[in-house]
Amino acid sequence: MRISGILKIAVLLITVLSVVACNKDDDSFARVTVNGTLLVGDRSDFNGDIDASFTGNGGSASRSFIWNNNLNTADYNADITTATEGTFRMIVEDSEGTIVLDRSIDGSTDTDSIDGVTSSGASGIWTVTIQVTDLNGDGSFSLSEGN
Repeated sequence: MRISGILKIAVLLITVLSVVACNKDDDSFARVTVNGTLLVGDRSDFNGDIDASFTGNGGSASRSFIWNNNLNTADYNADITTATEGTFRMIVEDSEGTIVLDRSIDGSTDTDSIDGVTSSGASGIWTVTIQVTDLNGDGSFSLSEGN
């Protein structure tokens, strides 16, 4: 009876360890960091230039933040530096809720960067939404007040 109990505990222990070990290898994540702040929710606000990064291990995330833009346009740039799959998408709305930018980068294509100037919009508090979908890799993006 005693050997049977020890055997049951050993089997249970091996099963638990196997599940834990497999889960650590399979954990997927996606993170967005803006001006050194990891975006956990959608309540961050920023002034001045935006210098940001994103990274993923097969995970997805959608994060929004508000940004004070005193001008009618914004300069933008985004690069995927090491991605084999997944997408990065940047959506920017002006202070009246009009979309002035909606651009994406697909990690599995040759084009790994986007840049330019947004469409003209109303100055004030803009909303920026970053979507990272099934991304395996990392990259960066920036925004600054336009000309």
